[in-house]
Amino acid sequence: MAVRNNAEQADRVSELFEGIKRPVRTITSPEGVTLNVRIAGRGERAAALALDLTFMSLVLIIIFCLTILTIAVFFSGNFFPDMIKLDRLMGIITIYNFISFLVRIMYFTHFELAWQGRTPGKKICGIRVIDRRGDPLSPNAIIARNLTREVEIFLPMSAMFALSGSRWSQLLLFAWTMLFTALPLFNRDRLRAGDYIAGTMVIHMPRRDLLGDLTSAVATDGAVYSFTSEQLSKYGAYELQVLEELLRRPQSDESDRLLAKVADKICGKIGLPDAIPPHKIRRFLNDFYAAERAALERGQLFGHFKDDKNS
Repeated sequence: MAVRNNAEQADRVSELFEGIKRPVRTITSPEGVTLNVRIAGRGERAAALALDLTFMSLVLIIIFCLTILTIAVFFSGNFFPDMIKLDRLMGIITIYNFISFLVRIMYFTHFELAWQGRTPGKKICGIRVIDRRGDPLSPNAIIARNLTREVEIFLPMSAMFALSGSRWSQLLLFAWTMLFTALPLFNRDRLRAGDYIAGTMVIHMPRRDLLGDLTSAVATDGAVYSFTSEQLSKYGAYELQVLEELLRRPQSDESDRLLAKVADKICGKIGLPDAIPPHKIRRFLNDFYAAERAALERGQLFGHFKDDKNS
């Protein structure tokens, strides 16, 4: 019971720093470590989508202007006076819709693949997409959830604002869009249709500074364990944050067992042949944390940011 109370107190402290109480779900990483993740809020997801749509709109406006100028220069000097004709206007709209489709698909898919589940809007709002089973986020899942967004929102909205169509059809398309938009309101994990299909979920990434006392202790006493650059390249910022969360927990039999398991996984990952003695596990992890943090900070100085071990 004391261990559970200590864990609950640590969670309450985290909620105090983060400023909001969030639903917590438990997932198991491929290394076998059990992690508590906090579900992203609906407002955060809406704000991230609004930011991404704003960024995409700026890109589309630039592309549209360049397209008009290119057609005007290479095809006809009388293009602008004739542009108000219906056939030309419909041709421009068709080209613009096709380009919009490509930009939407490439925007979300590219950034979520390159930034491990984050787009510029998600990064600003501090949220990211993960696999609900704890596995690495696969390209198939990212493509599936983003193609589903087209059916959920963009295609119905494009059809609804088309020049043709009755009021009843537009009302039906609007109801379709609102139905899928409201889906996260009616499930505990705030999943949209794309998350159900792709097996993903959106979580909140806490914005806290990395613990200074861990590295200061190593700087004062000196590191017992040293690591090569190749060994430190096996992990990224996400794994470092997870390790920080584990080292932050109050010391107990349960936390010691978990740290021992994590130390074994790290040794296997970086190729250390000898097992760490039980009484040196916390010191080993502190040294690894300090070395990994220093390596990541050096990389950032040269513009190289390793988001996680899969980057």
